[in-house]
Amino acid sequence: MSEPQGSEGTTQRLPVIEKAPGDDLDRGAPPPPAAESAREGRFWSSRRVPAAVVALLTLAVAGLFLYDIAAVRADRPAMDWRRRLARQLAERSLDDTWVLVGAGVAAALGLWLIVLAVTPGLRGVLPMRRPQADVRAGLHREAAALVLRDRAMEVAGVQSVRVRMRRRRADVAAVSHFRELDDVHTDLDTTLTEAIGGLGLARPPALTVHVRRPGRKG
Repeated sequence: MSEPQGSEGTTQRLPVIEKAPGDDLDRGAPPPPAAESAREGRFWSSRRVPAAVVALLTLAVAGLFLYDIAAVRADRPAMDWRRRLARQLAERSLDDTWVLVGAGVAAALGLWLIVLAVTPGLRGVLPMRRPQADVRAGLHREAAALVLRDRAMEVAGVQSVRVRMRRRRADVAAVSHFRELDDVHTDLDTTLTEAIGGLGLARPPALTVHVRRPGRKG
């Protein structure tokens, strides 16, 4: 798929493509049915930063506890912080303010990790229809918005266009400096509907078009 060309000095993001191993062995596979393509899911984020943070914190805490336990086994006194922590946990009641605060922070962190684990992420990548079962492609929302903006600027009477591409909806706000607004709106709706269909998205977003006259200067 070719990327829309922007102005000089700009760089556009390329579509995201995933290829399974051994895909060269079966290039003649027929495309999936339309209903199967419509159920194409989003791309899953690798969550490298949260995973690295959790792994480093777990390693640091576990290493510290193992070192202290090994020191106690070697007939050396336990670290002062562990003695104080054990004493505080033994003396403080469950309804203590700091105990409740610590439990709330731990619960919030755990809930955050669960949300990261069960949600796909990568909201900026729109899944595309699969031409083959072993190939996945996605289009960045910025690139899709750029395509719609370029197509909208080709409509007669359009002076400027602002496109906001979401996962389920494309909001287009155009300014027309001549022609009737209803005629411009109809042409934009027809042109952009055709453009959205040409993007090859698994779930084409709903189109919303707004057309207005330019504001008065001064």
